[in-house]
Amino acid sequence: MKSRSITGRDPSSGTVLEVIVQNARIKAIMPSTVEEAPWLSPGFIDLQVNGYLGSDVNADDVDPDAILSLTRKMLALGVTTFLPTIITASEEKIIRALRAVAEARRASSLVARAVPFVHVEGPFISPNDGPRGAHALEHVRPANLAEFERWQAACGDLVGMVTVSPHNDDALGFISALARKNVIVAIGHSHATPAQIHAAADAGASLSTHLGNGLGSPLPRHPNLLWAQLAEDRLAATFIADGHHLPTDTLKSMLRAKGISRSILVSDAVALGGMPVGVYQAGVGGAVEVTSDGRVIGASGGGFLAGAYRPLTDDIAHAATIDGVSLGGAIQMATQNPGRFVGQNGTLHIGAEANLVLFDWSPQRPTANALEIQTVFLAGSEVEQCT
Repeated sequence: MKSRSITGRDPSSGTVLEVIVQNARIKAIMPSTVEEAPWLSPGFIDLQVNGYLGSDVNADDVDPDAILSLTRKMLALGVTTFLPTIITASEEKIIRALRAVAEARRASSLVARAVPFVHVEGPFISPNDGPRGAHALEHVRPANLAEFERWQAACGDLVGMVTVSPHNDDALGFISALARKNVIVAIGHSHATPAQIHAAADAGASLSTHLGNGLGSPLPRHPNLLWAQLAEDRLAATFIADGHHLPTDTLKSMLRAKGISRSILVSDAVALGGMPVGVYQAGVGGAVEVTSDGRVIGASGGGFLAGAYRPLTDDIAHAATIDGVSLGGAIQMATQNPGRFVGQNGTLHIGAEANLVLFDWSPQRPTANALEIQTVFLAGSEVEQCT
């Protein structure tokens, strides 16, 4: 393969760089003499994608074509690595979705490059109203290692991340078993005590899923599982920075408490993300409404959020406006930090696979337009050229 040169500005330093790509990998990185250039970043990494623009990982009839379609939509947004996320459902439905992803990876090199493994969010979560969120109560069940093994048998060990609530000893034993198998275990949708949070970290949990959401309301002032997860240094945390799941003051405080290096931005996008305003029947949340201000909420009242409308680009743009974060910090939370969980992707270094994004950033624009993708490279090829 011929080498190619990609020029862009480093979001952390502002320095314009020239990146030489050869045989799908970065061969050299050097300062450029070009004075004006778009921003250049490693490809964005999203650890929680339920769907987007009509493509639905959680649809009853999900098939490999839906996964390929979702992959193309993620790439158009600069997301070169993502985890299709399957939420609480019957075992049969979870296995159907896992098989669809596995078949899509076998059939498409594009999917195989972009999807390293699958995130299963549930069904081993809290049955309580509040922490359960939009997950269907009828399918919430105790953690079961035998069921997990059936998932893996059905998809060729493609489940690489599971969100679980550590509110009893069975869950803690499950966490320990998965950690020994090198499966990422995240805490989420939980009513666990602070002691159980720390016990989960002892057992091998390494992440908090969309921290600040999937919690009871109200919480005790202290102690509670939110403070415990913020304080637990063994847990990194994902945050949905869409301006709806976490108010700006809340997100700012949580990022300061957890620290940028342990913080990860996720979209939690659902199939209705990016769709026109209206009421829909969705795989996540049932009857839900897309609102004019960019939320996906339960149409029956109560205002609960049924996943997220905005893509990861909007989360990055919003986070970059928070005092003390900067564009470089926001990009780090969507590249390097999640990259630690998907095989050390997410940094610009010689020898790395050339997953790159060129983008414009105008912080004075509304969040939905502040970060605009110019060009996306997957393994050194422009997305339009990938097959």
